Amino acid sequence: MSVKNKNSLPVRGNVFDGRVISAKAPKTVTVLRDTVHYVSKYERYKKSRSKVKAHVPDNFAVNEGDVVRIGETRKISKTKNFVVMQILQKAAEKRLIEDIKEEEKPKKKEDKK
Repeated sequence: MSVKNKNSLPVRGNVFDGRVISAKAPKTVTVLRDTVHYVSKYERYKKSRSKVKAHVPDNFAVNEGDVVRIGETRKISKTKNFVVMQILQKAAEKRLIEDIKEEEKPKKKEDKK
């Protein structure tokens, strides 16, 4: 089963959400994936991270800090196997939401000595 995105690159296999940590190369971004895996032997959860290079189609403007959805596709280059399908949250919007949450928090009163 393959799904085509807007640029007709067939997406097959895995689809992940991640945060863009580098957008320096042209038409390429580095996406950081955080995963949590349950280890039954220790009855604990193990956190792991992986960095994946993804192709950015011409109709997307992706910057560092954006949260994107990437899908597996054919090999585009030596290291690129994924393509950006959707921008879930822009970095500027994320910072704005965090600023609003900080303003809503009650401020602590400092003791005068």
